[in-house]
Amino acid sequence: MIEIKNLFKAYKKFKLSVENLSIKEAESFGLVGNNGAGKTTLFYLMLDLLKAGSGSVELKNIDVSKSQDWKFFTASYLNEGFLIDFFTAREFFLFIARLYKKDIQYIENLVNTYKDFLPDDILTSRKFIRDYSQGNSVKIGIIAALIGESEILILDEPFAHLDPRSQIQLKNILKALNSEKQVTLLISSHDLNHITDVCKRICLLENGKIIKDLETNSTTLPELEKYFSV
Repeated sequence: MIEIKNLFKAYKKFKLSVENLSIKEAESFGLVGNNGAGKTTLFYLMLDLLKAGSGSVELKNIDVSKSQDWKFFTASYLNEGFLIDFFTAREFFLFIARLYKKDIQYIENLVNTYKDFLPDDILTSRKFIRDYSQGNSVKIGIIAALIGESEILILDEPFAHLDPRSQIQLKNILKALNSEKQVTLLISSHDLNHITDVCKRICLLENGKIIKDLETNSTTLPELEKYFSV
């Protein structure tokens, strides 16, 4: 599904180097690391938002730097830069929906599916996205990423800014997408409890390199907590 080979990116004093990383179809993959470890940089490279110095990223055998075809089955939400903040949520959802040839009925059904996760008036409010709280802006971005029913979903710190109830709801949404719809998940997070609950495999990134590749089990969380407590 996803193959990263000899990927290298350097800027200023930072260097990211991933020699070989394979992620299988329908895998739930977590990425953890301290600030500045390179998590967001790796996701940006995977989405061709940054140009690598060398190496390659392939999604379903498509080199992301040489073709746009991977965009038809890949969705992401990394930060507020993925939103159009002078749109209302309804306008933004419809804008994304048109890209996938979806109609308003589809959007209404999608919002109804996740109604407990979203603000009650999400489709009727005239509020611009920029006027929502950070937590609700994150929710809008995540739900927008689901519109295309993509095979791969990449989320950077999706639990940040969410209240505890919304964090639990999001965990359930992500686990259902993976188990019921076989969506391949790639998630970064500082929250070790949430990411070990959602992801069956976790890589630890430090100073631009993957130093641990763990299958999630009963020892994974204690091992990660021990590592970060030093």
